[in-house]
This record gives sequence, structure tokens and C-alpha cells, in this order.
Amino acid sequence: MRVRKLIDSFNYAIDGIIYTLKTQRNMRIHIAAAIGVLLLSLFFRLSKLEILVLFFTISLVIITEMLNTSIEATIDLITDQYHVLAKIAKNVAAGAVLVASLNAILVAYIIFFDKLNLVTEIVLNQVRQMPIHVTFISLIIVVLIVISLKAYFGKGTPLRGGMPSGHTAIAFSLVTAVAFISENTLIITLSLLLAILVAQSRIEAGFHDFFQVIMGAILGACITLLIFQTIY
Repeated sequence: MRVRKLIDSFNYAIDGIIYTLKTQRNMRIHIAAAIGVLLLSLFFRLSKLEILVLFFTISLVIITEMLNTSIEATIDLITDQYHVLAKIAKNVAAGAVLVASLNAILVAYIIFFDKLNLVTEIVLNQVRQMPIHVTFISLIIVVLIVISLKAYFGKGTPLRGGMPSGHTAIAFSLVTAVAFISENTLIITLSLLLAILVAQSRIEAGFHDFFQVIMGAILGACITLLIFQTIY
């Protein structure tokens, strides 16, 4: 029963992200910018602190946009009449998003400006020495794309059903990352078997059909393959 409630809580939370993504143009812009920045970060030798700052900055912008949407929805629920306090609340919430966005631009400028000036001297093998960063960035990009596709197709719940299968996409993304990092046939084979079991369990439980699982596998594997193939 507790597990059921926990799964429902995750569903509600992700459903909130999907709702914001579907209804708010700025949220779609933020997600696209986040994917672009994460892809760009793969080509530079960023420190752990810089990676953490990027993750925090991206999260801050997305969180403030969601809070802004929540405040607007709450005010619209309370009244449909013009009120100066309602205007103040909406403007302040929008101002918070603006501050977070300006902060993100400043962070990106500080982190990437010097590195972009030396872009012709950057060797892609530098990223090869940071498989952990590459793996996490690949996973985040896969998750963001899966959430975007679920918002577009609008079927199922965030953790059950819908196009594509997010669990399968993540599983096959991990298999692809393991293949590049380990270069060990046995480890790759075992990882692939685990990913297949994840895909099979989604079908067996009735959460996804075969096509949705296949599309999730292709999505996770291809995105991660593209990222690793680009930098290796």
C-alpha cells in the first residue's frame, strides 16, 4: 500500500512537470535551452563544481517556472476578476522566473566564455576522461526528451503507459553508456539482459505495449550512442 502511494506521488509530481511543459511556452524554451547547454558541456573539461552549478542553475529556472505556473493557476481558481493583489502576485512570480533566467545566462557566460574562445584548441578526448559526467548528462537528456514526448502524446501517466516507455529508455541508455565505459563483452551482455528484463516487465505488467517499449529502447540507446560517439 505504501509502495502504491509512493508511485502515485511520483506520478502526480511528474504529471505537474508535463502539465507545465504542455501549457507554458517558456517552460519548453527552458527545457530546450537546458538540453543545449548540457550538450555543449560535453565538449569542455568542466570541473565537478562547474557541473554542479550547471545542474543547480537549470533546476532553479525550471522550479521557478513551475512555481509561477502554480501561482497563476491558484489565482485563476480563486477569482476571474481583476484585482491589484492578484496582479502583484502574478508579477512577482514572473519576476522570480526572470531573475532565475538572468542568473542562468550569467552562469553560462562565466563557465563557457573563456572555453568558447579556445574552442579550436579543445580536443574531444578530454571528455573521454570524464565518463561519469557524460553518463549523467546523457541520462538527464534522455529523461527530458522522454518527458517532452509524453507531454506531446498526452497518453498514460508519467510512470505508467504512454509513448515512449521511460523505464526502457533509461535502461537502454545505461546499457549504451556501460558499453562505452567498460568495453567488456561480459559486462555489456549482462547489462543488456537487465535492460531487456526491464522492457519485458513493462509489457508484462501491462503498462506499455510492445511498440512503446521498442521506441523507448531505440530512443535511449540512440541518444546515448550519439552523445558518446560524438565525443569518443
